[in-house]
Amino acid sequence: MSFPSNKMLIIPAVDLKNGKCVQLVQGKPGTEQVIIENPVQVALNWQELGAEAIHVIDLDGALGGRDNLNIVKQIVQEVSVPIQFGGGIRSPEYARELLDLGIERVILGTMAIEKPQIIEELSSEYGADRIMVSLDSKDSKVVIKGWTEKTSKTAPEMGQILQEKGAGGILFTNVDVEGLMEGFYIEPALELVQSVEIPVVYSGGVTTVDDVKKLKTTGAAGVVIGSALYKEKINFKEALEYQE
Repeated sequence: MSFPSNKMLIIPAVDLKNGKCVQLVQGKPGTEQVIIENPVQVALNWQELGAEAIHVIDLDGALGGRDNLNIVKQIVQEVSVPIQFGGGIRSPEYARELLDLGIERVILGTMAIEKPQIIEELSSEYGADRIMVSLDSKDSKVVIKGWTEKTSKTAPEMGQILQEKGAGGILFTNVDVEGLMEGFYIEPALELVQSVEIPVVYSGGVTTVDDVKKLKTTGAAGVVIGSALYKEKINFKEALEYQE
C-alpha cells in the first residue's frame, strides 16, 4: 500500500509491552500512563472507528526484551487495514519474516541508518512502499539506539540518504516533544517533508485537533497519534476530518 497523495492519514498507535497496549512518556520504561489488556481488540476498535492504517510498535523488542510476535500475528489476522510495524527489527531476516506474515510496512530503525544497504536489499525484494525507516531527531540531530546515541546528521540530510538507498517512506519522530502532550514544533517536520520526495509520517507531541490541522499544512503523508487519543485529548472522529 502506497500512501494516498491527497490525504494525511490519521494513524492510531498501538504500543505493545508485556502483552498489553501501553503508552510511555518519552519512550522510557516505567512511565506507563495507559495500560489496556487486549491490544488486538484495541486495534480492531480503531479500525471500526475509521482508521485506514494502524501503527504497531513492540516496545519490548525495541528495548531488547522478549518480543510480542504472537500478538502482532493476531492483529494482522484479525484487522483488515494495513499495519505498519516497528520495534526490535535488528536483522533483515526478521524484517522478511514480518513482511511475509502480512505486515504491510516494516519500520526499520538503527539497523537501516548504520547499514543502508539493507534498505536497498529489502526494497528490491518487497517493493519500496513496504520499507519505512524511522528517523528520530533530538536537538536537531538524528539519534539512534533508542535515542541514546546522537549522530552528526540532521533529519533532512539523513532523509535524503535514506531516499537514495530506496526507503519508501520515513517515520519522523521529534524526540524533544514526544510523549509530553504539549504540542509539537512545525519547522522540523516542514524541513524534512520539503527535503525529500518520499512520504513522511510524523510522530511526536500532536496533542490537539489544532495540532493535526497545523501538521496537515506541512504536506506530511500521515500522523501517528498515541497518548492524545488514549487520554481523549483528541477525538479520533474529529481528527479524521483533516485526513482528506
